[in-house]
Formats: sequence, C-alpha cells, structure tokens
Amino acid sequence: MEREQWSSRIGFILSAAGSAIGIGAIWKLPYVTGVSGGGAFFLLFLLFSLFIGLPLLLAEFVIGRSTGKDAIRAYSAIAPNSKWHWIGWIGVITCFILLSFYSVVGGWIVIYFIKGIFGGIIQSGADYGGLFGESIGDAWSVLLAQAAFLLITIVVVAKGVQQGIEKASKLLMPALFVLFVILIARSLTLENSLEGVKFFLSPDFSKLTSNSILFAMGQSFFSLSVGVSVMVTYSSYLPKTERIVQPALSVVFMNLFIAVLAGLAIFPAVFSLGLEPAEGPGLLFVVLPAVFEKLAMGEVFFFLFLALFLFATLTSAFSMLEIIIATLSKGNMKKRASYSWIIGGFIFILGIPSALSFGTLSDLTIFGKNAFDAADFLVSNILLPIGVLLISLFVPNLIKKEVLKRELLQDSTRGTILFNIWYIVLKFVIPPIIIIVFMDALGIFK
Repeated sequence: MEREQWSSRIGFILSAAGSAIGIGAIWKLPYVTGVSGGGAFFLLFLLFSLFIGLPLLLAEFVIGRSTGKDAIRAYSAIAPNSKWHWIGWIGVITCFILLSFYSVVGGWIVIYFIKGIFGGIIQSGADYGGLFGESIGDAWSVLLAQAAFLLITIVVVAKGVQQGIEKASKLLMPALFVLFVILIARSLTLENSLEGVKFFLSPDFSKLTSNSILFAMGQSFFSLSVGVSVMVTYSSYLPKTERIVQPALSVVFMNLFIAVLAGLAIFPAVFSLGLEPAEGPGLLFVVLPAVFEKLAMGEVFFFLFLALFLFATLTSAFSMLEIIIATLSKGNMKKRASYSWIIGGFIFILGIPSALSFGTLSDLTIFGKNAFDAADFLVSNILLPIGVLLISLFVPNLIKKEVLKRELLQDSTRGTILFNIWYIVLKFVIPPIIIIVFMDALGIFK
C-alpha cells in the first residue's frame, strides 16, 4: 500500500517546524534566557541547537526518509531481527503520555481563549493568580477544555498528512508569525520597552551557571522534537529524491527565530510596566493579563496572544498523535480515521488525573508529585533523554557510513567535509553529552 507524502517541501518544513515550536519554546525558553545570562545563554542555546540539535534532527530525517516507514518499522527495516525497534516503541509511548498532559495545558489555553472572547479575563485590579487557580481547579471546565483541544487534534490528524496536518500547518504557522509581528510592534512602542530587550538579549556571562549550561544543551534537542521519533515519522512522508539538509536547517532556524520573537513580544511589555517575569504557566496566565490590563486595547492584544499560544500548542499536538496513528494504521486511510478517534479517547482518559491535579485530585501524589508533574518528569527527565541517546547510538553504529553519506548528500561530492563533521559529532560527541544532561535531569549532580 502506497503511503501518503507531503505535497510540497514547504508543507513538510512548516509541519516539522510546527511540531518543534511548542508552548515550552515560547514561554519557558525566553524566561530561562532572561534569568540565565540573557544573550549569553541564548548564544549557548543557538550553538547547541546547531551542533547538537541539528545533527540529531538530521539523524531522524535519515531514518525516516530512507525507509519510508513509521517509527517502529523504520528501525526494524534498518536493523532486522534485533531489539532496536524498541526506540520507536519508546517514542510512541512517550508521545502517548506527553499528549495526555500536554492536552491539559492546551485545555487551559482553550478556557482562557473562550473567556477572552467574552471579556472575562482582563479586568481592572483583578486577582489573576486567583483566577488562574480557580480556572484550573474547576473539574468540569478543565475536562471539557482538554476534550475540546484533543477533538481539534483528532479531527486534523484523522484527515491525513496532506489534507490534515499539512493543510493545518500551512494555515497556523504563518498566522503564528503574523501574530508575533503585531504583538512585537505593540510591545516595542511602550515606554521603557528597551529595558526588556536588554534583559532578554544583552549578554551577562556572570549569570551563567553549570545548571543553565546543561539546560541549554538539553533544550537544544528537546525543543526540536527529537528523541521521540516524531521526525522519523514526518520525514518518512518525504519522496526519496527530496533533500533533507535544507529542511533540517530551516526547522532549526525557524525554532530559534520563534524563540527570539517570543522574547521580544513578552519582555518589553513586562518591563515597561515594572513587572517581574514568571516562569512557566504563570507568565501566560498570571503576568501577561496584568500587563495587557494596563495597555490600550489590552483585551484585544491578550486575545491575540492566546490565539498564538493555541496555534503553537496544536501544531505540536498534531505530531504527537501522528506518530501513534502512523504506527497503528500502517498507511491505511480508513484505519487512520478510526484509530485517531480511539487513541484520542484513550489519551483523554489517561490525561484525566493530570487535568484534575490542581483541584479534585490535588492530594493524589506519585513519588511526591501530583499526577501532572509526575507525568511531566517521566517524559522530560527519563523517556526523552533515553530516546535521544538511543537514536544517537543507532544511526552511526547501525547504518553504514557510506549509506549515511549517500542519504545526506545524495551522491553529491559537495558537503563532504560537513558530512564528516556531522558523523564525528553524532558518533563521538553527542552520546556523552546526552548522558551528562540525563544525569543532571535526574538530579545526580545536585
């Protein structure tokens, strides 16, 4: 059975970039950049993205494009009669768990998005921290919002690669850039906005710590969706004649560009009003409403910000569900639709404890963490690093060097030196780096 393919290179690039550009890259990375040395930290992140993230992204592209198979069967095709296909299973399981609590955050954005439509958020003197706690503590609201977020994801993925994911990405990704431009233009016109720009981009090497350096390394591959074989699945829909180096570079630079845009949209406004940036959800749901409350047409701009975050969250969710559905449906469009609904339903059920972690099930703990934080820790600190490490070991050791060279350069002699550098970095440099990041994520160095 002939598998679907992307209709164009730009469709693939936008879809892959959409997978990489999630809410973590938009709100967490700018914050950590600001408090970890500003431009110094961002420079490290840029370098690590190019020398760690990009080689890993190319490795997944090679696996997917060369085999034309889903994550699990791609590894089996390269290393038959071995256990290496478990890399694909790890990716599928990781995405299943990840989407179960990622959809909860998507649901929070849906709640605020709907409230924003009716003007129920931006109010003079409002307690935004209390409003956020009340919103995520209401059981029915969070469950319905999570279901709505997953419903959108299921509908798009069920339609297939071209008519679903690619078409949605071609709409949402340009819209995301347009919204950023509008918000940055407004943010930079505020009084004292340059202080926010300095906070975000001015290098301050004295604030760099070993933890921030390790975070920059870890974020360089986590932010590109590598390690869970999502990019193996996405690249498997590429024609064999399609080059993969240029699309990989495009995805990396788009990811970096979005991180810069996020910082330029958020921090000038925050500093202009004398507020302190907060980490994680607080920045979006507590600090930013306070910022936009003090701006002319603040409700409109906050609504645009919510739309931006919703778009970024959805494009990442598409890829998480796609790796699971591609594995189960094996290219059968009829099975794709039914599996999308079935798996989406199971993910919703698995995500219920995470959705209720800040309300009804707040007393339920797993190793001292609520269900949401426990699922996040399992994915971010254990499953993702293991997946990245195994892929970095698999590609240079299980695929012959001449095959890799042919896949990346497509029989061209141009780029041989860069290929050799990529091969050395992937085989000898990245594995020990990932082990160090893995140990730090587990708290071994603390």
